[in-house]
Amino acid sequence: MEYLADCRARLAFDLLANTWNGVVVWALRHGPQRPVTLRKRIGGISAKVLNETLRRLEDSGLVVRQAYREAPPRVEYRLTRLGESLLGPLETLGTWAETHGDEVVVR
Repeated sequence: MEYLADCRARLAFDLLANTWNGVVVWALRHGPQRPVTLRKRIGGISAKVLNETLRRLEDSGLVVRQAYREAPPRVEYRLTRLGESLLGPLETLGTWAETHGDEVVVR
């Protein structure tokens, strides 16, 4: 397989190149969650960055936003089937990172 600038594999690599995309998808693997719960589960992510990431994942079709008409208003995010299909590759990548993380040199 060739990885050209406009190939589908490149799109997937670009998706995972964002620091938080994979982390947020992985955090949503247990089902719908509110943003405040996601922030606690993930740690180290600001509300602004989390909201930007959720919007980006929603625009990509990986996450769906559910707003409830309640007082106070409640919003939850969950993975779509497409988002769920990314969990296997993310788990594989995480396993690789656990095994080889100390060998990777960041410059």
